[in-house]
Amino acid sequence: MSADTVRLFFALWPPAGLAEQLAALARQIGGGRATRADTIHLTLAFLGAVPVDRLDALRAVAATIEAPAFELHIDRLGYWAHKHLLWAGCAPEPALAGLVDLLRCALQNAGFAEVDGKRQEFFPHVTLLRKLAEKAQPGDCPQLDRWPCQRFVLVRSRLSAAGSVYETIGEFPLHS
Repeated sequence: MSADTVRLFFALWPPAGLAEQLAALARQIGGGRATRADTIHLTLAFLGAVPVDRLDALRAVAATIEAPAFELHIDRLGYWAHKHLLWAGCAPEPALAGLVDLLRCALQNAGFAEVDGKRQEFFPHVTLLRKLAEKAQPGDCPQLDRWPCQRFVLVRSRLSAAGSVYETIGEFPLHS
């Protein structure tokens, strides 16, 4: 990535209490690199490297999104063997799917190449553990707090030796 680009994604950020519950679950399961509580999120659209001079246009696109607030219930665990990754997810939520569709359509219409130019099917999940040495048997998901989704965020991602560092550079309300 060049100095005049930033690595970006749109996401939902959980309340601190739920983020800590998910991080504690990851530590309890173990066997890989646990996601830190302060970095737990649900990605809506990954943009990758975006020119810095397009940030205002990107914020303007996100500001046009009119979607209702909703609530998520993280109620399942899963494992992706090809990525050596344990995740937590939820049942399909129409309001979440609607938000993702509106956001992706607005990004595409504004000329932003979402998901590094690839249109991937949306699968709502939160990464709990990376780099699992062996296949995980996630078991049942414990009862977790509900996740009120009242806004989505634009996040800048920087890679470091300690892991990803995220900075919120835009917040966009969902409507009640």
